[in-house]
Amino acid sequence: MKATRPLRVCSVLPSATEMLCFIGGTDLLVGRSHEDNFPKEITHLPVLTGQKTAFTTAADVDAQVAASLSSGQSLYTLDEALIRSLAPDVILTQDICSVCAIDLMTVERLAATMTPRPRIVSLNPESFEDVLDNLLQVGEAVGRQAEAEHARASLLERIVEIDRLVAASTRPPPSVAFIEWPDPIYVGGHWTPQLIQRAGGRHPLNIAPEGKGGGKSFAVSSEAVVASAPDLVIICPCGLDLAMTRKEAARLQATGWWSSLPAVQNDKVVLVDGDAYFNRPGPRLVDALEWLASTIQDIPARKPEGFASEWLLPARAAAAAAEPIVSLGDIEEAHACAVRRGSTTYKDPVTGYTVFTQLASEQRGYCCGSGCRHCVYGHANVPAERRAKLTPPINVAR
Repeated sequence: MKATRPLRVCSVLPSATEMLCFIGGTDLLVGRSHEDNFPKEITHLPVLTGQKTAFTTAADVDAQVAASLSSGQSLYTLDEALIRSLAPDVILTQDICSVCAIDLMTVERLAATMTPRPRIVSLNPESFEDVLDNLLQVGEAVGRQAEAEHARASLLERIVEIDRLVAASTRPPPSVAFIEWPDPIYVGGHWTPQLIQRAGGRHPLNIAPEGKGGGKSFAVSSEAVVASAPDLVIICPCGLDLAMTRKEAARLQATGWWSSLPAVQNDKVVLVDGDAYFNRPGPRLVDALEWLASTIQDIPARKPEGFASEWLLPARAAAAAAEPIVSLGDIEEAHACAVRRGSTTYKDPVTGYTVFTQLASEQRGYCCGSGCRHCVYGHANVPAERRAKLTPPINVAR
């Protein structure tokens, strides 16, 4: 009997890739999108897509996206030759957001010219429940139905545990402002309002109907954010990691309206790696739900291990933290570098003043009595009373 070759799958959607791997189909994947970075086991695979826009600032990216979409251009590229060479049986994609990934029409147009023609599986979740059902959709497409059922059941167990935790809570639901893009401000949509409400919070800027998602993310004014009086602000820009999010948070802190938010006044602003969690409708949305519950219910111990989030420092504290902390070691290194260069002076990293090095002291040939920091004569000519108040000279071996 002729052996059947293993199924070959290409994914141009990061959440679909995560689902495939979560149900045990990592071995089937032969190509991925440029945004695929989880799990690490698949990051060596060929990259099938590319991005036309480059991240600078949130406002600039929004302008780039608007210009591309208004002209009818895709934001992404698709390596058609590479996909043909990989000969996939299944291509996982989406059609819910033209900003988030390559569009369905481009993928279908390519597939129609391939022989044999690959099956196109488009995942378009609009709610949390849809995301869970997408696991079954992927499982059916790749012949791993039983594994998908088991994987979905494991997520449901964790969700039920959060439901019990929130049901037992007596804490009043806090108002949450979920910022999915900072300039212009977009609030969380689709499954995000559901997750917030399920974790025991309120999301007045976009309320999810019972059992449904909150619709697409949309722009709101800063006045609307202020009017919602959030007790908790979550800054989780779509597609940005924590490092990029910090920079955008600093821009929000510089606006005139920001300091009027109750969450800001009470230091309840948190940054989240949006690229990894809320913006990617895959299995890690359950991690996001668990994190939300731990934050809203104030149970830090329930935070999922390794969840990429951090509390935003108040503006003044952030500025202070950004200032360089100069230690004695910094001074020693500055002096040593100057000596290696043969310089008789260097700039003090604490004060910015010019300081004589030990080379200048050696060239002088004696202790001048001024208490120089790098006196090679041990402050011999400094009066005893003053010498007692000085630190020992800082010199380097030559």
